[in-house]
Amino acid sequence: MRDRVSDAQWSQLSEFIARTTGLHFPRERSADLQRGVAGAARELGFEDTAACVDRLLSVPPTAAEIGILASHLTVGETYFFREKKTFDVLSADILPELIRSRRGRGQRLRFWSAACCTGEEPYSLAILLHQALPDLEEWHVTIAATDINGRFLRRAAAGTYGEWSFRDMPAWFKERYFNRTMDGRYTILPEIRRLVTFVQLNLVEDVYPSLATETNAMDVILCRNALMYFTPSQVRNVIRNLHHALAEDGWLVVSPSEASHALFPQFTTVNFPGVILYRKSGAKLRMKQPWLPAPLDDAADMVAPAIDPSSPWAPRIPVAPPMEPAPARPVEEPARPETPPSPCAVAETLYQEGRYAEAADILLASIDRHAHEPAAFSLLARALANQGELTDALAWCDRWIAADKLDPAAHYLHAVVFVERGDIERARSSLQRALYLQPDFVLAHFTLGNLARRRGKSEDADKHFANALDLLRRYQPGDQVPEADGLTAGRLTETITAVTGMETVP
Repeated sequence: MRDRVSDAQWSQLSEFIARTTGLHFPRERSADLQRGVAGAARELGFEDTAACVDRLLSVPPTAAEIGILASHLTVGETYFFREKKTFDVLSADILPELIRSRRGRGQRLRFWSAACCTGEEPYSLAILLHQALPDLEEWHVTIAATDINGRFLRRAAAGTYGEWSFRDMPAWFKERYFNRTMDGRYTILPEIRRLVTFVQLNLVEDVYPSLATETNAMDVILCRNALMYFTPSQVRNVIRNLHHALAEDGWLVVSPSEASHALFPQFTTVNFPGVILYRKSGAKLRMKQPWLPAPLDDAADMVAPAIDPSSPWAPRIPVAPPMEPAPARPVEEPARPETPPSPCAVAETLYQEGRYAEAADILLASIDRHAHEPAAFSLLARALANQGELTDALAWCDRWIAADKLDPAAHYLHAVVFVERGDIERARSSLQRALYLQPDFVLAHFTLGNLARRRGKSEDADKHFANALDLLRRYQPGDQVPEADGLTAGRLTETITAVTGMETVP
């Protein structure tokens, strides 16, 4: 048994953890790293910390082991309405503007708690919306809550809290929004719990925005006290992806200690009393279409008048002495011009870069060329959905289905757009069609499970989640799930087990 880890090993482990989880432990935080790994070693069944470090550095850990490691390296310190000034700004300024702009026009609001910990933050958002919308049942509200820590998500999904989570809150708050349990704790009311959907997500590794995890077209993203854990390059990547995940004019909320104009150059900085928020500009970027000829310049097309060589204004060209004729060179064939990429290929590239508005513009401008191409309809529907333009997205889903009625992916995307519109029954109908065409469609089972969970149908939800877990066993953890925007089988498995408590069978 060896009880000491070398400085070189700690350095290697720190780099490994940063790559796999995004958690950054510079030299000044080495004590935090060592304390967390020691706790993980005990839970993972190692005799000592050194044996655990040896294993982590020699054998790629499983997704479950990474989750346990992350749970010991992240701080679960949170409580309801933490950083109250931020929630005051949301209540007094952001929400009223959003509600006014959406009332009578779809009545749809989307929020994302991007490092939700044990759930106090997303439930605070849900309570805030419950207070701001007396007609809440007539609105379609989405609150996505994600975290890398599966243990935190299990506690969040259970929604049961002790007194420490209610510090600085008045007594009526617990009485109004919680039920007291036999052991003196408090469980969030079902009507509030149903507003929140929990998904396990690694902000550094996983793909977002994503229709599969409902992390697209967000009106407000809260990513507080998370950026401090990442390396500078990871911070830039995370901020870029969060920018893509926001709808036009959407808001990004970070903690006061993370606010920095230098970190958010693509956002507009908005100052409120005691709070700085970042807003995504509503102006669409336009890209010059590379397959279209550049407009001709009238001046360039004019022919210059001939000049009389005898004129005094004619240029004097010196006469060179006669030269020996140059040897004949072989005639080279002119290089063939490269075929420009198709509009659909350019749009696909832009889509992958998160430039959804530009991708949609290019496809719409060239749609006559793709009148019978389901792939173009699919890409256009996704680009529009990621901008929150659901009516148009639904229309292009219809075009896709008309062009290929037997494609289960078309019916699945149809369902996802219906979910975002709040039309749950039509979403369920489209998902059932997708499963009729492809019974092993993992995401269709997963989405049906989420819909059943929201409606309080726990038995139906468990059935669909069990079907999804059974199908996921056919994949390797790193395999991408079809139609999941890069979501891996391992991550989806972790999400289902985290929020349901189901066990996977090898």
